Amino acid sequence: MKVLVLGSGGREHALVWKLSQSSRVSKVYCSPGNAGISQDAECLNVESTSPQSVAELAASLEIDLTIVGPEQPLVAGVVDAFTRRRLRIVGPSKAAATLEGSKVFAKEFMSRHHIPTAAFTVCESPEAAYDIISSGVYSYPVVLKVDGLAAGKGVVIASDIDEAKKTISEFMVEKRFGEAGTKVVIEECLKGREASLLIFSDGKQIIAMPPAQDYKNALDGNQGPNTGGMGSFSTPGLLERNLKEKIMHEIAEPTISGMAADGTVFRGVLFIGLMLTENGPRVLEYNVRFGDPETQVILSRLDTDIVDIFEAIAENDLGSLKVSWSEASAVCVVLASAGYPTTIRTGDIISGIPEAEALANVKVFHAGTKLDSAGNLITAGGRVLNVVARQMTLDAAREQAYRAVEKIKFEGMQYRRDIALR
Repeated sequence: MKVLVLGSGGREHALVWKLSQSSRVSKVYCSPGNAGISQDAECLNVESTSPQSVAELAASLEIDLTIVGPEQPLVAGVVDAFTRRRLRIVGPSKAAATLEGSKVFAKEFMSRHHIPTAAFTVCESPEAAYDIISSGVYSYPVVLKVDGLAAGKGVVIASDIDEAKKTISEFMVEKRFGEAGTKVVIEECLKGREASLLIFSDGKQIIAMPPAQDYKNALDGNQGPNTGGMGSFSTPGLLERNLKEKIMHEIAEPTISGMAADGTVFRGVLFIGLMLTENGPRVLEYNVRFGDPETQVILSRLDTDIVDIFEAIAENDLGSLKVSWSEASAVCVVLASAGYPTTIRTGDIISGIPEAEALANVKVFHAGTKLDSAGNLITAGGRVLNVVARQMTLDAAREQAYRAVEKIKFEGMQYRRDIALR
């Protein structure tokens, strides 16, 4: 079959890589892709946030199955456009994608369906937000989130009232994230260990993936500004069995059943960002697609043909499928451009990827790369490369990942040195 992947980052490279391993796939396309993806798929430059354009592309290529990587096309309604043309696609409808597209919608959904999350207040004006942070309702630190999509950067943990006021001004007055900041969610800051649980859903049946943990702060020790993710790992036992069952019973299952009850059936991949507090697991956020960089480590542990899973979702038949996962561990280290996540520098020549991939069980996924006019591989984004190693133990995977990182060079390269260091 012919498969199309939408997106251009490390997550999409991991999806293309996994799809390419399937004996059932004859051709993989990616739109728009990047320099690394072009080695594993035919890249097509079509605007992925235009649902109609992408549906026309899939129809013209006679694509059998389309997989959506990033959130923007889903929130824009790409699944609805495909469904109208009877084209098979994996992902939630525009209405269901609001679970990620609006933090306000997600928090109110959780409240309505009694899904455990942090206490929160929705503010529709700067004045209302200033009143809340000054009222003493929430102790510091306090979390502030823009309502709409902000590429994973629209969240600030304010340590005091001055930082909270500055953040509200940036979000709601200066419009740092545009219309995404028209509304703001203010919520209590939960304490505990973070984890991510991703599930496959056909609208009724769900299958959990192995848990993963990512690292949002730019600097070691969880310091520095929030980013799209500086690394991740997945290892057996990351969540003990009883805790995982509790999360499935109290969070995952009620989320899928709640969406169905509200008339917004959820099909596709649901990402549940969790804080494991002393009072039990709490939902930090929902994403309506694979996480990045969690996907890179989770798919490294997948033994089942991924096409079988995607087809089962598309055909509403997930309950008949058994999915197998490796007992190995995987670690991903993100290599970022100078200045990330604020003012990034691009255009620097990258070297050493072949040497890194010559190491056993190492794969380098491209996130922000392109070829210049001379054919050199150069940086073209904030997060540039995802270096992933799979080994039988977490320590071995971590050591191999950093051994591979040492092989790669580009000017201004930055990365965290404490990924999977527990």
